[in-house]
Amino acid sequence: MNISKEAKVGILALVSFSALYLGFNFLKGSAFFSSENTYTVIYTDVQGLVPSSQVALSGMKVGQVKDVVLLNDAGHKVKVVLSIRKDLSIPAGTKAVLASDGLLGGKLIRLDMGQGAALADGGILAGASETGITDILKEKALPTLTHADSLMRTLRTVAEGFKGTSAALNALLKNSNTTVTTLGTSLNSTLADNKANLNGITANLKVLSGNLVETEKQFKPLLGKFNKMADSLNALKVNQALATTQKSLDELQKVLAGIQAGNGTIGKMLKDDSLYTNLNRTMVDLDKLLVDFRLAPKRYVHLSVFGKKATPPVVK
Repeated sequence: MNISKEAKVGILALVSFSALYLGFNFLKGSAFFSSENTYTVIYTDVQGLVPSSQVALSGMKVGQVKDVVLLNDAGHKVKVVLSIRKDLSIPAGTKAVLASDGLLGGKLIRLDMGQGAALADGGILAGASETGITDILKEKALPTLTHADSLMRTLRTVAEGFKGTSAALNALLKNSNTTVTTLGTSLNSTLADNKANLNGITANLKVLSGNLVETEKQFKPLLGKFNKMADSLNALKVNQALATTQKSLDELQKVLAGIQAGNGTIGKMLKDDSLYTNLNRTMVDLDKLLVDFRLAPKRYVHLSVFGKKATPPVVK
């Protein structure tokens, strides 16, 4: 028997279409060689449940969702048709719990078996739903995201406000650097002039110290002569006066020696460079005072037209 090419093509197309249809239904979970019972469940919200979602009992698949239909005449409730294998007896009072299928947000039907008599094919199961981990995470995350968004808006507003403040601070720092540089130059010039004067004062003190030593040498012979005249001048207490004079000269010599060695206030002023350091610090503090006076003059100058008592400045 000869078969035409057209018949062969038609038969091949029919077989291919049948295989495609059966394979598609097999991928959806439909069973071709086993009988199943169907049950109906009514939900107010299926939360993304779709046909071919599995029906599970004790963690094992025992069926699948056959159809999901929106009931317009029943308050927009949803009718779900379940296809469960026939060898599984479904007692009355069994609940079809809509649950989450893992962390990806899928849905499945979990059977919570009752204690009544077995339901016939086409029976109605009670519907229920439970909150999954994904739903809990959504409920916890939404307030956090809202607060985070509000915080970011506040930070953005604060950052915009600081732009003007940053520009003002930059200008203030530039003016302060210019003032400090000018004052530093003036201070260095003043200290250089004063250093020459201090060197002259030191030389004069050295000369004065030498003159005092020579004067002391000249006073010693006079003291010997005055000792011989002590009896005749006892009433005038010349010896006591001379002793006081000698003591004063000795103390003066010690003072001059201490000054020469750099002891005491005058000695430190002549020998120590701390005067230069202190003057430099004083000028820096003066610059800070001038800057503060320019920024907040009300701390130092208070004008009152009606004689109001001025509030004393607050020192920070």
